[in-house]
Amino acid sequence: MSRIGKKPINIPSGVTVDVSAHGTVTVKGPKGTLTQEVNPDIQVKVEGGEVIVARPTESKRHKSLHGLYRSLINNMVIGVSEGYKKDLELVGVGYKASNQGQILELSLGFSHSIFMAMPNEISIKTETPKGKNPFISLEGIDKELIGQVAAKIKSLRKVEPYKGKGVRFVGEQVRRKAGKTAGKK
Repeated sequence: MSRIGKKPINIPSGVTVDVSAHGTVTVKGPKGTLTQEVNPDIQVKVEGGEVIVARPTESKRHKSLHGLYRSLINNMVIGVSEGYKKDLELVGVGYKASNQGQILELSLGFSHSIFMAMPNEISIKTETPKGKNPFISLEGIDKELIGQVAAKIKSLRKVEPYKGKGVRFVGEQVRRKAGKTAGKK
């Protein structure tokens, strides 16, 4: 049995989970609504304040889908009840971030500024505290969408290993490399 898949998902108060006949799971909560299509082989049942995910056979494909859908539904329940947040910081001289509504403007050491349109499901906040690196805060209910947007922002200027400049998650450890040293013989 899948260690992740066999765990029941507790439904917090204020959250409702509906499973349709053709395998669509809808989770409604105080922060919003999320839906997920589930493979027809996997059974999803709501029993007494818990969501139970079951698989029909012990085949490798069913085992992998079992844990996957349990995790996806769990992430949806957490998202509509608590929400998700990712913080990124810009490390480098002259790196800036600002936003007007859902448009994020980044200055990352290129000759031009980068403008990114954010999805409406994500709220974005930029801040530049005095004497510290600018940082970007992403909040929303969809864990997958926030992760994709954060990865896209990080990919605009990857962290380089020599000086550690670039876009990184707050608290992320960067492995540093030693530079070249020239010595006399």
